[in-house]
Amino acid sequence: MFDTLLIANRGEIACRVILTARRLGIRTVAVYSDADAQSRHVALADTAYHIGPAPAQASYLDKNRLIEAIRNSSADAVHPGYGFLSENADFAEAVAAAGAVFVGPPPEAIRAMGSKSNAKTIMGGAGVPLVPGYHGDNQDPAFLAETASKIGYPVLIKASAGGGGRGMRRVDSAAEFEKALEGAMRESKSAFGDDTMLIEKFVTRPRHIEMQVFADAHGNAVHLFERDCSIQRRHQKVVEEAPAPGINTAVRDAMGAAALAAAKAIGYQGAGTVEFIVEGARADQPDSFYFMEMNTRLQVEHPVTEMITGVDLVAWQLQVAAGDPLPVGQDDIIATGHAVEVRLYAENPARNFMPQTGQLDHLRFPADSANVRIDTGIREGDAVSMYYDPMIAKVITWDSDRAAALRRMRGALAETKVAGLNTNLSFLSAIAAHPSFAAAELETGFIETHLADLVPETTPASNEILALAGLSELLRLRSDATQATAISNDPHSPWFFGDAWRANGCGDIELRFLDGDIEQVLRARPENDGYRIDLTDTTAVVRGTVTENGLLLAEIDGVRIAATVVGDGTSMQIIVHGQNHHLGRVDPMEAAAAQALGGKLTAPMPGRVVAVHVADGEKVKAGQSLIVLEAMKMEHVIAAPADGIVSTVRFAAGDQVMEGDELLAMADA
Repeated sequence: MFDTLLIANRGEIACRVILTARRLGIRTVAVYSDADAQSRHVALADTAYHIGPAPAQASYLDKNRLIEAIRNSSADAVHPGYGFLSENADFAEAVAAAGAVFVGPPPEAIRAMGSKSNAKTIMGGAGVPLVPGYHGDNQDPAFLAETASKIGYPVLIKASAGGGGRGMRRVDSAAEFEKALEGAMRESKSAFGDDTMLIEKFVTRPRHIEMQVFADAHGNAVHLFERDCSIQRRHQKVVEEAPAPGINTAVRDAMGAAALAAAKAIGYQGAGTVEFIVEGARADQPDSFYFMEMNTRLQVEHPVTEMITGVDLVAWQLQVAAGDPLPVGQDDIIATGHAVEVRLYAENPARNFMPQTGQLDHLRFPADSANVRIDTGIREGDAVSMYYDPMIAKVITWDSDRAAALRRMRGALAETKVAGLNTNLSFLSAIAAHPSFAAAELETGFIETHLADLVPETTPASNEILALAGLSELLRLRSDATQATAISNDPHSPWFFGDAWRANGCGDIELRFLDGDIEQVLRARPENDGYRIDLTDTTAVVRGTVTENGLLLAEIDGVRIAATVVGDGTSMQIIVHGQNHHLGRVDPMEAAAAQALGGKLTAPMPGRVVAVHVADGEKVKAGQSLIVLEAMKMEHVIAAPADGIVSTVRFAAGDQVMEGDELLAMADA
């Protein structure tokens, strides 16, 4: 076995490899760019080497910098993870030249599968079922159009050198073919530097099912069952599960035999995945699947295979790379139960899944157990960078059957809490709860078909959300008042109590929130050990506490609810029932400045004038500070709502003001 393993990758997969290497007693070496200097994978590794600026081309894709790190660290093995250089034959050869072992297949196997056209030719010769199509060298547009007509529409134009849906077009008629071909070629040239295209029959109601294979240098090869990866958006996988629902033993055996034939045809070694497209309507027939491609690396979705087989695929990778034979034979590999994986991304499903960047202010996952696994490279406070994939984590669940595994998944997603960035968490929860998904009505167009259910239109915050927001704000104000009392020279002053006390009785506490474009105004009055809050169309009695870890334990009209509220002075996110709701805070002091009714600015609540920054007759600009009020030991700036002239200042520093008092009058400039 190896002494020192360098992981030529970052994020979640680097962490995943490091944990197995540590269990095996192997010293680990991480590499990092400027953007990843404080990342989790760097912290986990025994040592780490800086390899360049944030852009991947200048760091994680720079072979020379990586080879230098290999030599400097004396690593005797290199794990490429997935993505980046994991399927780059030149890098595999450079690793060997540097005196280390590439934990992956031989370079010639990588090259054989690197071109989709070449791969189809090899697979056809090995007897692996192929989708009817053309994968040759003749790239004349007229010839390709004629070929498409012979195959029969609809057809799929695909980039020979591509992946991830780039350079791919579905064409439903001959009239559309020329334009679609031009677009696919441009995209492929831009993404891969190669505009060679292939044409395939488009399989209706397709399912994407792949087979995990493993081979060693001693002629042994096994498969570890199949995974269904049909739930995709823009040809990118979102949900994966194993085993594939509805696949019977005859289909599984035929698919496994085809996958092993594919691996043996290229002299494969290590972990690989053979991907098939399956005719959904005939998924129970052994001739219903066709070869798509082979990924010559570990897959993102490998955890679901590990969960049902009990095999550590990374450990197997290291053992095979070290020259050991596979530890078991095909008959020894048994699948137990069902596993599901979802990919949690920093993205906004409501805006066509646009990637999001920025800091994760709050991040909580369910605890790892025999039923729940979290693979992540990100911690609370880390930033999702613009330079890399925006995946935050993979949430994986396992149980005795599919229904139980999905139930576990719904619970795990409800326990996952993220604030600071938009994510697809609610979207994933909607998939896990969708009746069609529960019924295993799977196909690659699932998300598009059910998009309205999975990404519903935004609706105004419910009374429950508003009540939680109001309670959270009231508890914050109470806490601020308690702290102010503790440091005050007059701790018994009723102005510090935070209970809406007035000289002539108890008044209302006004709370304002911005819900999208809608301003929600709540009025609260202390009642017993809680508050009575007037909402838009009802009244709620609320009480609660905030735990040390920030959990809001609330009671609304006798119903107890646990929520997480995260925010700053301008916004808040309320996480409850697995959903994330965004509200803006409207500071009543600042709102008062915008209430220039009749040219007057009034105080929205009792307070003390700390400073007056203007005088009668002074010209002011919009946003300029006019008066500073102190209320609840917090200072609030009253700013000019527009350009104008101060006509009359009503109060001086040190004066007490009551709610509704006119602070100053303004005239147009």
